[in-house]
Amino acid sequence: MTERTEQRIIIEMGMGNDLHGMDYTKAALRAIEDAFRHSSLPLFGALDLSHDAMRVQVTVGVQEPEKLDIAALKAKLPRGRAEVTAVFGGMNVVSDEGADTIVIAQAAVEAFLPPQTGWQLKA
Repeated sequence: MTERTEQRIIIEMGMGNDLHGMDYTKAALRAIEDAFRHSSLPLFGALDLSHDAMRVQVTVGVQEPEKLDIAALKAKLPRGRAEVTAVFGGMNVVSDEGADTIVIAQAAVEAFLPPQTGWQLKA
C-alpha cells in the first residue's frame, strides 16, 4: 500500500451564469464564488497551518471549455496553490428568438493538505 501524500479536506460545488454576454469565464468565476460561499476552513487558524500547505483543485464545466481564461480563474483563487481544469459540461440555454444565449457553468472546488498528525478532534 502506498502512502498518501495528500488528503482532501473539502469539496464544494457551485453554479454560475452569464445571462447576456456568452462569457464563459464570467460564468465560471461566478460558479467558483458560489462554491466559496458554501464553505469555511477554520482549521487553518485552529491548527496554525499555513494556507501555502493547501492545494486547491478547481474543475469547471462549460459547453465550450476552450473559451475559458484559465489564468483569470486561477488568479481569483484566494488561498493555496491553485490548479484549474476546464472540462465539457454546464449548459447553454438559447432564447426563444435565438438572439441570446445564457451560459451556465458548474464548478467543483477541492482542497487538499498533506496528512496531518499530532492532533485529533475533540469529542
